[in-house]
Amino acid sequence: MTQQHPGTALVTGASSGIGALYAQRLARRGYDLILVARNRGRLNALAERITTETRRSVEVLEADLGDPAQLARVEAKLREDASITLLVNNAGIGTHTPLLDSDVGRMTQMVALNVTAPMRLSYAAAPGFVARGRGGLINISSIVAIAPEILNGVYGGSKAFVLAFSQSLHHELAGKGVRVQAVLPGATATDFWASGGLAVEHLPQDIVMRAEDLVDAALAGFDRGELVTIPSLHELEEWQMYEAARQAMSAHLSRNVPAPRYAVPG
Repeated sequence: MTQQHPGTALVTGASSGIGALYAQRLARRGYDLILVARNRGRLNALAERITTETRRSVEVLEADLGDPAQLARVEAKLREDASITLLVNNAGIGTHTPLLDSDVGRMTQMVALNVTAPMRLSYAAAPGFVARGRGGLINISSIVAIAPEILNGVYGGSKAFVLAFSQSLHHELAGKGVRVQAVLPGATATDFWASGGLAVEHLPQDIVMRAEDLVDAALAGFDRGELVTIPSLHELEEWQMYEAARQAMSAHLSRNVPAPRYAVPG
């Protein structure tokens, strides 16, 4: 029996690190690829290597997703190319610099890339996925989505958006043939740390995961149908209790009177 071709995966931030590994792993799974990033030279080199190794079709799309006009070109590709069955929203920037020591312009750029870009790309892809009854969205968040005190507050807030957005998309689209996954990496051995002025070698090595292991675990979570995948969390029951408490509390968050603890004395 001939296996169905999985379609085309569009991967953002694909020129290096986690994005490049997703591209390689997905090609081995039979996907054709559309690779999106700012560095055309790196994209071309990766595309040539993947094509040689897997014989899959690889298209390169140079774009800075922080630029509205260039982002719009990728949105158009997602709307118009019916072969696309998977969107991996990986592109993003971060920092470990405290908020009060950070440049507000840089923080605004972070919001554009970490929040606006995956939101707009998901909105471009989802209608076609629903119409065809088939598609997947993989959104790369971070453990700071649920532990925002760890790093910069804007970075944590942007990744919390990715998690909440993914949960909402799953609620809306799960019954329409569209799979959604949020991946929450911990410290990962990529150039994220060096770009912020802290070499990954200076971090405790027992908290740093190889990027290859991160991507392989994330794809295993996708295969398992997980909505939220936290590769470095060994105690799954801790997440399950956290999520169960959130779900239980959600039924009590809106009432027509304030809680008694807020009663005005006298």
